[in-house]
Amino acid sequence: MAALPLTHPDLDGPGGLLAALETTQAELDRQEIAKFRLAADWAAAHPVDDLDDAATVEGTEGELAIAGPGAPLVAEFCVADFALAIGVSTDAGRSYLGDAVEVRYRLPRLWARVMAGQVAVWRARKIARSTMSLPAEGADHVDRHLAPVAHRLTWAQLERTVEAARATFDPIEAEHRRLLAAEGRFFDVDTHTPSLEGTATVRGELDLADALDLDHAISAGAQQLADLGCAETLDVRRAMAAGALARGDLMLPVEARAEPVKPARTPRQLVVYTHLSEEALAGVENTRSHVLVGQVEGWCASATGPVSVRPVLDLGEHLEVPGYTPSPRLREQVMLTHPTCVFPGCTRPSRGCDLDHVIPWDRGGPTCSCNLVPACRFHHRLKTHGGWRLERVGHRLFTWTSPMGRTYTRHT
Repeated sequence: MAALPLTHPDLDGPGGLLAALETTQAELDRQEIAKFRLAADWAAAHPVDDLDDAATVEGTEGELAIAGPGAPLVAEFCVADFALAIGVSTDAGRSYLGDAVEVRYRLPRLWARVMAGQVAVWRARKIARSTMSLPAEGADHVDRHLAPVAHRLTWAQLERTVEAARATFDPIEAEHRRLLAAEGRFFDVDTHTPSLEGTATVRGELDLADALDLDHAISAGAQQLADLGCAETLDVRRAMAAGALARGDLMLPVEARAEPVKPARTPRQLVVYTHLSEEALAGVENTRSHVLVGQVEGWCASATGPVSVRPVLDLGEHLEVPGYTPSPRLREQVMLTHPTCVFPGCTRPSRGCDLDHVIPWDRGGPTCSCNLVPACRFHHRLKTHGGWRLERVGHRLFTWTSPMGRTYTRHT
């Protein structure tokens, strides 16, 4: 096989390439330090005095600032400009901004080492995320003990030091966390990243007794399927048994009874949108993925409840209704046209968003296909109260303009 040509033939062999890589990495590190410093400066340029006006951690209903106690509060709507400037989503920008504020104001020794290029920014951010829940005295304790060794710190050392600080300076919270840690059970069905074949991953941490009961029920269900003539492998039958048990299609063994007891049946209701592509793929809207048409046929064949095949919605049709509130058909069309919030970088599913009038209703904007878009609650508020302007420049193309006059586009 012929050797690939060098893209930098002027470099002196492998040694020259390595030297160029080291120089490039050093420059990238300097740029990351500069970005971290500018993030803290951006936060300092947008102070507020009231938590009601401050940027808060997503999901806390405005109750938790983006950095720990004692750090300055940052204006809520400044986050969007910052996030777009560094090319990340609003949530990621909020996290980066919070980390910079945490390190600069609550971990000053660590901040000095980061600015001197002695500790990588990513390491400092990891430490910052661990100290945000500590009181000011606890953060100072961690800063004094870990800043000198932050460049070679292991995460086990970080966790031990943070929890020791919590036990010393916030013993009530430490006990609360201990009790929560003792209850580490979970059960997760990953419907966000299904496979093309229509399968999903299930994982969990159960109480041992519950795990034994579940394993016994799954094994019994797999055996029932075999007795009914299913020729699949044991692994496949166990997977099938989990779904069958969930629907009540199989009999759960109950050791205390002479005969197995069949639980109340919960029928599977199947709703199918008949949008099929030329590649024989069917769209699964709630997971924003595709499965093979044969998988849909299998779901229909095993459905124990009604199968609803909804009519195809023409996403190009212009629908309009009088009044402010969209009709169910118009709402459905907008949701299917735009799967997520239309703000740049936002991935919030449209079914969890508000429907916003691009041209506000009180300014004459109609309630129609071309004037309704999904916007998550934060970006809806950003447009309504934060001085941002939204313009629709194409069927699925939008321009957002910040209060500073910067424009950003989003294609849905």
